[in-house]
Amino acid sequence: MQNLSEPFPTEQNNRQQLRKALGVFLISLLVLLVTFFLSVKIGAFHISISTLFKTLFQYSGSKEQVLVATARIPRAVVTVIIGANLGIAGALMQAITRNPLASPSIFGVNAGASVAIVFAIVVLSINNSLLLVFIAFLGGLLAVSIVYGMSASFKGGNIEVKMAFTGIVIQAFLSSITQGLLLFNEDKTESVLFWLAGSVTGMAWKHVWILLPFSLLAMLISVSLGRFISLISLGDEVAQGLGLRVALLRRFVIVLVVILSGVAVSVAGPIGFVGLIVPHMVRYLVGRDYRWVIPISAVFGSALLTLADVCSRFISFPYETPVGVVTALIGTPYFIYLARTKKGDLYEG
Repeated sequence: MQNLSEPFPTEQNNRQQLRKALGVFLISLLVLLVTFFLSVKIGAFHISISTLFKTLFQYSGSKEQVLVATARIPRAVVTVIIGANLGIAGALMQAITRNPLASPSIFGVNAGASVAIVFAIVVLSINNSLLLVFIAFLGGLLAVSIVYGMSASFKGGNIEVKMAFTGIVIQAFLSSITQGLLLFNEDKTESVLFWLAGSVTGMAWKHVWILLPFSLLAMLISVSLGRFISLISLGDEVAQGLGLRVALLRRFVIVLVVILSGVAVSVAGPIGFVGLIVPHMVRYLVGRDYRWVIPISAVFGSALLTLADVCSRFISFPYETPVGVVTALIGTPYFIYLARTKKGDLYEG
């Protein structure tokens, strides 16, 4: 794997790097299109290819076309958006912390958003989807603020390392609160348990419209910050020497991560490991220039989560299995691999 402490590519290598990144982007986009097609086609009810095309170009309102238009397509679109959110959020987290094991879930963002939503649903009986988005954002922001504040208050050591350890502790604490809420409110938890496993089952167009504005805005801002993210990933001293206001940028990026992860959690629950795996794959293929890592991580994240959703339908067919189960099956051995191979390095892609 390429070491992320290496300098930026020289002018002689820029053109070659650009061609390589474009090639990876186009191939990953093709993979995403294939997985999207499979997501729409595969399910408990057989949908022919001709039905898919007729739904798009000659809609007649048949039962199969209604199923595709109101259930299969919105589910696939939601999965694509959430996968892109998690892929970008993971890339941003690993860049600003310079920690190869960083992800929104490890730094407490997902756990904070989850405990806030569970509290809102089982205690306050809130079911408004848009309101839950803001509640998830506040929960994730509070969690990561605690992690960041506690890390900064500890004397000595590296801030990135302290954030990693503090995030793991806070995540465990918030997860125990979530379990406590479920334990003492058993009569209201049936619908929440499936959501907590991370699921895109039952997604509709309303979920697309909830996700899209928040996600699109955060994605565009993240892509526009690619050059500055590349600088901060080289270390605070290097970035500050180049005139970058590191502390301000780090806080702003954390807010972007909370938005991307929070809105995803509010709709589909805490889906883990996508934000951990995807940035490593992308950096291995295109290097550590975040002008490319961020957009390609979005496409990779979408393709990975869509493929995981397709695979989840075969585990207990014809019944649904939460997609979070599949990402955990993929991500757990990869996490162990990273922990073993990167234990001596602070940040290496």
